[in-house]
Amino acid sequence: MEISELPKDKKIILFDGVCNLCDSSLQFVIKHDLKDIFRFVPLQSELGQKIINHIGAISIDSTILYEPEKNWYIKSDVAFKIIKEVGGPYKFLLVLSILPKSILDYVYDYIAKNRYKWFGTKECCMIPTTKLQFKFLA
Repeated sequence: MEISELPKDKKIILFDGVCNLCDSSLQFVIKHDLKDIFRFVPLQSELGQKIINHIGAISIDSTILYEPEKNWYIKSDVAFKIIKEVGGPYKFLLVLSILPKSILDYVYDYIAKNRYKWFGTKECCMIPTTKLQFKFLA
């Protein structure tokens, strides 16, 4: 798939495909994406690398939220954008967004730096079920 073929009406989450914490977060988003807003791409994939190069991200150790032809977000901004979209009882977490971005990103970076040690890794990216394959872009 090429950048120009990405769905313009979906928000694309680029995630670490071997991280167990990222996998759990991805499962959460899939379960709560009732409006079918998101599509998913592993950072390690060819398409993931194309998107990273396209947006000009360098050495990103973060989940990326990419809105084709609009904008892209990293670190704590991604978490808040996703929470805002999935809504429900999780919207109360948006109150944390009043904290300074430097503090929020520091916490994000600390967790990201330790995620493999705390949560472990997998040998390969998640293989979606047939029912969920349409949500994953390749």
